[in-house]
Amino acid sequence: MKLIDTHCHIHSSDYKIDSNEAYQRAIDGGVTKMICVGTDVVDSKLAISFANNHEGVFASVGVHPHEAKHGIAGLKELVSENKVVAIGEIGLDYFYEHSDRQAQIEIFEQQLQIADDANLPVIFHVREAFDDFWPIVSKFPNIRGVLHSFTDSQANANKAIESGFFIGVNGIATFTKDAAQQQVYSQLPLDKIILETDSPYLTPVPHRGKLNEPVFVREVARYLCTVRSTSVDELALLTTQNATNLFHI
Repeated sequence: MKLIDTHCHIHSSDYKIDSNEAYQRAIDGGVTKMICVGTDVVDSKLAISFANNHEGVFASVGVHPHEAKHGIAGLKELVSENKVVAIGEIGLDYFYEHSDRQAQIEIFEQQLQIADDANLPVIFHVREAFDDFWPIVSKFPNIRGVLHSFTDSQANANKAIESGFFIGVNGIATFTKDAAQQQVYSQLPLDKIILETDSPYLTPVPHRGKLNEPVFVREVARYLCTVRSTSVDELALLTTQNATNLFHI
């Protein structure tokens, strides 16, 4: 089983596990590629540095909606750096609102323009904000990307798929008690799923209580196979193809 973890933060200065050891466990466990995802300009530079020093690791650069109040100065210069394959994670978060909504919208639009200009896919972070999200992305018809850590409604999943976006599935799928979420995960088209961990967050069953790491993406794959008539090998092949096609890695 060869897999890609399309969303991790093992490069982060806040990561409490040895990043090199986590990387090696992932490689040994069949996770052949990983994308380290930036959350601000400094963190994006760390993602690039880690990617440059590890085979099979790539970087995404962006300013998370929580950090929107700080702006995106210096971000555009990172886009052409070696191994940068996406803009993200970017979007809107109205659950916490660590940055006010207008700042989030403005920074989101600026980063979508960067992605459009660079012809790079986007890793979207959207939480309780789809009413504003859809009108904004509709201004950028050429944008492609993935809705990271998707936990929303079937209607928004359908709209994402109709828009050509992928759905990012992570450890939440293995432990959510929300029947509607479970239903969404069981019905997503296989050609629209990519796998992720969001490590060190959202550790999947059966590793709850531990910090998450890329090797645990295997548990997400195994869970999805239990809720649909799909073999692990088939799901691994299709999700790896999806990630490869989206990020060109």
